[in-house]
Amino acid sequence: MRTIFRDDHLMFRDQVQRFIAERILPRYDEWEAVGLTPRELWREAGAQGLLNSALPAPYGAGGDFGHAVVVIEELARANCLGIGFSIHSDMVAPYILGLGTQAQKDRWLPGMAAGEIIGAIAMTEPGAGSDLKAIRTRATREGEHFVLNGQKTFITNGVNAGLVIVVASTEPDLGARGLSLFCVEEGLAGFDKGPAMRKIGQHAQDTCELFFNDVRVPADCLLGELNAGFEYLSRELARERLAIALRAAASTEGMLEETKAYTRGRKVFGKRVIDHQSNRFILADAQSRLTMLRVFLDDCVLKLMAEQLDPTVAAMAKLNATEMQGQILDQLLQLHGGYGYSSEYGIGRAWADARALRIFGGTTEVMREIIGRSL
Repeated sequence: MRTIFRDDHLMFRDQVQRFIAERILPRYDEWEAVGLTPRELWREAGAQGLLNSALPAPYGAGGDFGHAVVVIEELARANCLGIGFSIHSDMVAPYILGLGTQAQKDRWLPGMAAGEIIGAIAMTEPGAGSDLKAIRTRATREGEHFVLNGQKTFITNGVNAGLVIVVASTEPDLGARGLSLFCVEEGLAGFDKGPAMRKIGQHAQDTCELFFNDVRVPADCLLGELNAGFEYLSRELARERLAIALRAAASTEGMLEETKAYTRGRKVFGKRVIDHQSNRFILADAQSRLTMLRVFLDDCVLKLMAEQLDPTVAAMAKLNATEMQGQILDQLLQLHGGYGYSSEYGIGRAWADARALRIFGGTTEVMREIIGRSL
């Protein structure tokens, strides 16, 4: 039994499960085919309190990170990793809540909570991923504006985004220490979006490139202090990495339950797949490893809620969860035989969707470097 959830969390979980069953699953294949989640879904999710669930009213649903965990886990357990609610609610909104002025919070957060404004964050560039000092997007002060020039890629929610937190260099000679954050609204002259990118997984999650050509961003759209972006990103990445770990764990747990059911109903050589000892041992190992992972992640959730989650521990959570997900899902797909490689069963989509989680939020290799430096 998990002990980190209160009664209100459990009631909210029932609500989220109903929303997924009624509003997402019947149309998810359609969204996968077109490579985009409709904005209508975001408004419906906002009306149900699924967006900004951990933020106080009027900026969110008035819950805590436990409510955010419920949304993250239920979407992943339902095999809907392509829904970009977490980036919006658990990254973009907390940045604005924690760093924004009163005017900035009032301007954007209520609309984000309602699903009227969809949020994205733009860090990655064609030549810069985890290496923040390699960022080439520039923001130059001109009077009451910053002029933004550059390109971002692999931006989750990019096509739908009405508001993008853009990481740009404002003091190039300082490298990573000269980065700043800007809230850039859709529709500004010179701000263009590429088409939804074709990916090997998470097709329903709109991902695109963003282009900034002499975009004049009002100075009051600077988020936080000038040249403090690296510090802000470092601080908030722990939350992002834990969210990714939670997605990985819940996705794998969901697929394990589906595989148990499949192996009980499928016969090979005259007996059920689960009755072959080697197969049963694969499932036993998966159950054991996931149980151990769940205890660790729940402890991380409690530490985050108490503002005590160490960034190195968050890196451990992401490393363990995503690597374990990749290993276990591959074994579970194998237990489905040829059906595992077809679109008839969800395991194939889960397997393809999972691959990105070892890259998002810092690659596996970056996580090992972070942990290694602490030794």
